[in-house]
Formats: sequence, structure tokens, C-alpha cells
Amino acid sequence: MPQPAPARIGDAAEDIDTPALLIELDAFERNLRKMAEFAKEAGVRLRPHSKTHKSAHIARLQMELGAVGVCCQKVSEAEALVQSGINDVLISNQVVGRHKLNRLSALARHAKVAVCADDADNVADLNAAAGQVGVIMDVLVEIDVGAGRCGVAPGDAAVTLAKEIDRSRNLRFAGIQAYQGSAQHIRDFAERKMAINAAQVLTKKTVEQLAEAGLDCDTVGGAGTGTYEFHTKSKVWNELQCGSYVFMDADYGQNRMSDGKPFRAFENSLFVLATVMSKTGDDFCVVDAGHKALGNDQGFPVVSELEDVTYSKPSDEHGRLDLSETRQALKLGDKVRLIPGHCDPTVNLYDWYVGVRNGRVEALWQVTARGALT
Repeated sequence: MPQPAPARIGDAAEDIDTPALLIELDAFERNLRKMAEFAKEAGVRLRPHSKTHKSAHIARLQMELGAVGVCCQKVSEAEALVQSGINDVLISNQVVGRHKLNRLSALARHAKVAVCADDADNVADLNAAAGQVGVIMDVLVEIDVGAGRCGVAPGDAAVTLAKEIDRSRNLRFAGIQAYQGSAQHIRDFAERKMAINAAQVLTKKTVEQLAEAGLDCDTVGGAGTGTYEFHTKSKVWNELQCGSYVFMDADYGQNRMSDGKPFRAFENSLFVLATVMSKTGDDFCVVDAGHKALGNDQGFPVVSELEDVTYSKPSDEHGRLDLSETRQALKLGDKVRLIPGHCDPTVNLYDWYVGVRNGRVEALWQVTARGALT
């Protein structure tokens, strides 16, 4: 059951109850437009990854700006979005197990749903599940282009699996999934580019071999916020699956551009608003946002707009702000904005987005697919 919203429309930002997931709407909207315009000018499709925001409302905004649909990572995410009116979803992941396959095929009766595969037995199971409900399901072959996670080997193995999909009565071979996830957070610009260049060689070779076998790739999908420009310049990928660009986070802030400066292609628009709940000395204070309020798997949050204030030593419900190197004066009840270390798992901790513009609450959006793990 969702918790009550931490604010009301029209409230002043300083009156938002905390911890709260806050979106600065001006920056957020600029991020949406920038990626949509980039994809349009580059002549590629945009299918943003909704595992970042888990929001049907944000997915609709992305599609209104030209996105062809969205990616999800779990069947339950797709179910939540389709039930909220999103009609084109790629589950950019493998779906294994009878219960999940039955849910997936049932969902394909209500929206355009595609899925990835990297195993012949899974293809057989997908075909059987789709046949039970009378749908033809699109399937992409996932290839491993360097991430070392899911995916068959590029080239011959991918062609063999694609042929298996193509001969399945209830499936349609729709292309390949070639996502280099580990490249997104390579800090050095040249090294990040090199990783995508290597992925490009493997992906292009696979597309060519598929064509020689009489199998066209409607979709060559991949790319992320850290590498989308490299993917587009390659002319190999035709569908971008970026997700974090809508919000950004502190981890992406550690990437570097070609001039060595921090990665600033998009703006930080997502914050966790926290309150100083204890101030017993001059060198530190404690805020009401700990592990249960922040995704700390890729590092602690950055304190926004407070120079030389650092966040550390989180426990379940507390975080410490070190004030020893700053002249900032914080007192009990003050509000601070924290830029999450990792936006995706942070979002999954909340029921509501609080949209703020010019210091006032303008929007309240539910996190549609919060906790959607299956």
C-alpha cells in the first residue's frame, strides 16, 4: 500500500516532509527534450529504460516527445506500466520460469511486448507460452559485447539462436540486443569510447552474419547515458536505451569528457530531500536519510549546493554530514538536497515523486512500478 504523499500541490519546498524524492522540474524537462532531440537529429529510435524511473507518467512524457516505447527489466515492471497505459515495452532481459512466462505472454495480449533471449531452451519455452494464449511475440537475441553478464557470443552462436527463434511458430526474430553495461561508468573518455568501439565490431559482424543467413535485424538495441553518442556515431545501433539521463546521479558525475572535465551532458534533476534531525556538535550533524532512503551501492550521495559538506557513515535511518571543512552553518530542522549515488535503486525506495518548480510543489507522481522485482 503506497504511503501518503509527503507534500501537497502548492506547498513550499521547505515544507515537504522528509526523506522525499524530489524532482527539479525545469532541469528534468530539459533532460527529456535534449535526449529526444538528439535521437531525432541522429535518425535513431529512442526507447528509454524505465528501470530508472519506474513511472508510467514519465514514460508517457518520453513517448510524447518521440520515444517509440520503453524498456523494462522485469515482467512486473512491464505489467505495471502496461496497466497504466504504456503500449510498447521491451523487456531487455531474459524471462525464465513458468509463472513469469505465462505472465509475459498474457501481457502480450494487451500491448506490444518484446523480450530478449540467449538460450535455445528458453526460446522453446517462450514459444510454448506464446502459443498457449495465441500471440506472436517479438524476441531479440542478446549478445555479450563486453559486459560479461547475459548474452550469447556474437557471430555464429547468435545466428544459430536467431534461426531457432525464426523457425518458432509463435515467435518473431526482431533483432539483437547489444548493451555494454559496464562501459557506462568507465571514467576516462578515451577508454569509454574504446569499449564501445570494441562492442561495435562485434555487433556489426553479427548483423552482417545474420543478413547473410537471411535474417534482418529490425532492431539493434543498446546504448546508455554514458555512451549514447559513441553508439550513434557508429551507425550500427538504431535504438537507444538510455535511462539515467532523465535524473543523473553522483556516480555519473565521476565520468569525464574528452577535455577531462566532469560529464555534464545532462543535469542533476533528482534529489533526496533530507532534514537535519540531530546537531550535537560543531563538526557534524545527522540527517534523516540513510540506507533505507538512498541507493548507496555505487557510492554515497553528494550534498548539493553546500560546498565542502560531505555525507558519510549511513545507518538504516541516519546519515552524517561532516561540517569540519566548511563554513556552512546547519541547524536542527534545516533541509538539504542529496544527489543520490545511484538513481535507479534510490527511486525504488519511494512511493512518490515530488515535482518542484520555483520553490513550490507543482506535481506529485506515483512511482508506478516500485518494488517490481519479479
